[in-house]
Amino acid sequence: MVTRRGTRIRLALGVWGVLVSQVFLYPGVEDIVAALGGGGTIRAGMWFLVAEFAAFVAFASVWGAASDAVGRRMPLAAAGALGGAAGYLALASAPALGFPFAAVLVVRVVGGAATIGAFSLAITALADLAGGNGRNMGAAGIAIGLGAALGSIIGGRLADADPLYPLYAAAGTLLAVAVLFLTVSEDLPSGDRLGVGDVLGRLRERPTLTVPYAFGFIDRMTAGFFALVGVYYFRESFGLDAAGAGLALAAFFVPFALLQYPAGVLSDRIGREIPVVVGSICYGFGIIAVGVAPALWIALAAMIAVGALGALVSPATMALVTDVASVETRGAALGGFNVFGSLGFLAGFLLGGTTTASAGYLAAFVVVGLSEVVIAVVAARAVWRISESTYS
Repeated sequence: MVTRRGTRIRLALGVWGVLVSQVFLYPGVEDIVAALGGGGTIRAGMWFLVAEFAAFVAFASVWGAASDAVGRRMPLAAAGALGGAAGYLALASAPALGFPFAAVLVVRVVGGAATIGAFSLAITALADLAGGNGRNMGAAGIAIGLGAALGSIIGGRLADADPLYPLYAAAGTLLAVAVLFLTVSEDLPSGDRLGVGDVLGRLRERPTLTVPYAFGFIDRMTAGFFALVGVYYFRESFGLDAAGAGLALAAFFVPFALLQYPAGVLSDRIGREIPVVVGSICYGFGIIAVGVAPALWIALAAMIAVGALGALVSPATMALVTDVASVETRGAALGGFNVFGSLGFLAGFLLGGTTTASAGYLAAFVVVGLSEVVIAVVAARAVWRISESTYS
């Protein structure tokens, strides 16, 4: 008999696998894009990442609403993982087939539309489990962080060996994730089974969701910023290769991963307001500290601190969604959170890439860091109201 803890571990492993596959590409994105015919500029890297996340934005809520309507998560999640694996294999074959870079971007869109189903539905299935929303979102968070940490370290080494190796590794990982999802027992909460249109309609009746969505947008914007600009920054400013840039990203992702679960449990006990609001303000200033660091070791120390602060914010923000959403709309609500998160990634790529190209790295770090501070200050009262209504 599979216990709730065992189901939580399997789902977290699935989330971890999806993130590993995605982040394999980040440390060597400059080399991968060049191998696929896009050149080695930051703008080419920006569009390569934007293409995938544009599909994330378009399809995250669709997958969630579909799973709410049919009452099943895992078969759809497995299908998404298989589609994502096929997308990575197509990318790896692009040079041999003579695909132009425009076709590569189209493949990224199709693969992203599939991959977001695996990612979003695995997180939703975690939210379906009893035992505390903060605990479950903490499990998702630690899986995300560890996946990103391992992916950044191994992905950099793979890219230094051959720019196409991260693509093959991503495809193999997603195939394993698809198999894993098919072994997970469903644990959906009881509630009315609604059509896709009804699910999305009920979401519109809960404007309070805009609060965690706004935080999710800004938080993911900073992650997208580090995935693109952070890699170029460490490689150009400190002379690192892809493997070194991967280790620099890991300085953020390791503490981000290890502290997610205890931070989620903490938010169940003390409420969401302190982790979300105070944590976001400190997180924003930490990002700026990375950009002004005069030496590599200082930048890495700042990355570690930023990772720890991000761990404080992330599970509490996701838990706010499950605090507000009804059981019938939870899949679509978390899908919506991932839509805003993917929009945040897009904004991080676009804002970071264009600001860096026009005004330099320091300006980009300041703009992104202050964005995190501003959203925390503006939305603080709303977070307090949600937390009080949940725990009163």
